[in-house]
Amino acid sequence: MPHAEKRPTAGQRVRAFFGGGPRQKPRGRAQFNLRGRLAMVAGTLGLCSLALLGRAFEMQVIDNAFYQAQGDARFLREIPIPTSRGMITDRNGEPLAVSTPVESIWANPQELLKHPQRLPELAQALGVPADHLERKLSQRANKEFVYLQRRISPEFAQSVVAHNIPGVFSQREYRRFYPQGDAIAHILGFTNVDDAGQEGLELAFDEWLRGKPGAEKVIRDRRGRIVENVDLVRAAEPGKDLTLSIDRRIQFLAYRELRNALLEKGASSGSAVVLDVTTGEVLAMANLPSFNPNAVEGGARDAHRNRAVTDLIEPGSTMKPITVAAALEHHVITPQTKFDTNPGWMPNGRYRTTDTHNYGVLDTTGVITKSSNVGAAKIVARLDNNTFYEYLRKLGYGQSTNSGFPGESAGLLPAPDRWSGTTKQTMSYGYGLSVTPLQIAQAYAAIGNGGKLVAPTFVKGQRNEAHQVMDPGVAREVLRMMETVTLPGGTATQARVLGYRVAGKTGTARKASGGGYSRRYVAFFAGLVPASNPRFSMVVVIDDPAPELAYVGGLVSAPVFRNVMDGALRMMDVAPDDLDAWLAAQAAAEAKRKPATVATAPVAAPAPVTEAVQ
Repeated sequence: MPHAEKRPTAGQRVRAFFGGGPRQKPRGRAQFNLRGRLAMVAGTLGLCSLALLGRAFEMQVIDNAFYQAQGDARFLREIPIPTSRGMITDRNGEPLAVSTPVESIWANPQELLKHPQRLPELAQALGVPADHLERKLSQRANKEFVYLQRRISPEFAQSVVAHNIPGVFSQREYRRFYPQGDAIAHILGFTNVDDAGQEGLELAFDEWLRGKPGAEKVIRDRRGRIVENVDLVRAAEPGKDLTLSIDRRIQFLAYRELRNALLEKGASSGSAVVLDVTTGEVLAMANLPSFNPNAVEGGARDAHRNRAVTDLIEPGSTMKPITVAAALEHHVITPQTKFDTNPGWMPNGRYRTTDTHNYGVLDTTGVITKSSNVGAAKIVARLDNNTFYEYLRKLGYGQSTNSGFPGESAGLLPAPDRWSGTTKQTMSYGYGLSVTPLQIAQAYAAIGNGGKLVAPTFVKGQRNEAHQVMDPGVAREVLRMMETVTLPGGTATQARVLGYRVAGKTGTARKASGGGYSRRYVAFFAGLVPASNPRFSMVVVIDDPAPELAYVGGLVSAPVFRNVMDGALRMMDVAPDDLDAWLAAQAAAEAKRKPATVATAPVAAPAPVTEAVQ
């Protein structure tokens, strides 16, 4: 029986379908090389390790600075260390400007804007409109730092930070505080929000006062909080203190009396300057209108001017002692020279030079005593143009006093080649040139200092070089003549200070208007006290007093001088040089205090004394 045919298996059929034949049995088994394969794997792993080590070496050693910088950019920050501004004190150590610690609220917009639901809460804590805050942050969305409020009290800042709003922080800053307020504002000036000087001595001595902020490196977390102090980059250097020549007590006196005069006389503005005659130190400089340096934003910008050094005025009759001094020094007159001022006026080109009264014949002293414009004009006529001009220049007119105050004006003193036929005559009694109150005070201080001119200074102890600009004998003679101005018959009896001899000069200048002069005035008084050995030079300028009240210097400015000097002389322990007047006043006061016990015969009243006022 034939054998049945053997059917192919499934595997054979698959191999046949794909073209494969029946599986052949290997003739011999190949040996498996396990050792070689392990070596190859180990070598591959070793090369990878070496590559990783090389890359790590490159990152940790070769390119360390780059990657460190990249890491630092994300977490390491250099932050400033605030420093306080130097204190400003008066000559006696009383504080005039101090820096007090405050806080400022700042935010990281990138972090804060991730929590928009907290913005209304933050706005309410800051006391600002929510839409304003959101707009401010959105405009700086790519920044990491923005101030929200600056220079606020530490208590208020703490209350804001206590809300724990992400991205909101506080930092220490300093704010300037002026204890004397508007009484000394024009001298000190003020600082801005960054505590940098903007005006006055705060600006002039900004580099000395401001110090140098420090810096330190810190690590902040992603919320901006400091988690580690890394390194002190630079130590903070506090600002240096500054001691001024100003005496706070005299300053307040000058400010108070100036304010009272403006209110009483209906004037628009005024200035007062007090100098130490020998040293040139500015003891007081008051101006009105004033401003509050602790709240500068709320004041009128025009009130910021220090009128005593920036505003130009025609000096009026305060020029007459200088005109007389120039003529005496050049030997064209003597103290006894007579001048006929009849009939109380004289021609000056198309105009007239007039006096308030017809004083008739006056000697040189009488020209100053009565403040005669005609007499001054006749004196200056004997001087050469260049001689008179150079004499005024020597006394500081037409040039800065070099006090160092920012914005100081040099004044206007036209050169002789620009004079018209009437210029020299009008300049002799204070028209045709412009000066500052500080320049007048400096020139008068030179008269009181034996003819030595010293540049004014605002720093205690600073000694500027003295220049001999006037013959000492002439200075003494002019000082004697000026003393007659405050005696009966002079134009400034209201400038007298009980117990002290006073030398001075009034001035009343009409204000320029539209190419001519208006019926409005500037009232002056410039004086030296005590006249026997002058210690103080003071100038009072009151602008635009109401004509219907009083507008002449002897009635408007002289009382301010008297009240300020009466206090200053006693504060500075200056010995009286007119004891007879002081004792007589004391006896009269004592007699008034005693009750009248015995009837006495009536005593005739003394005849009134007629006084020229100008």
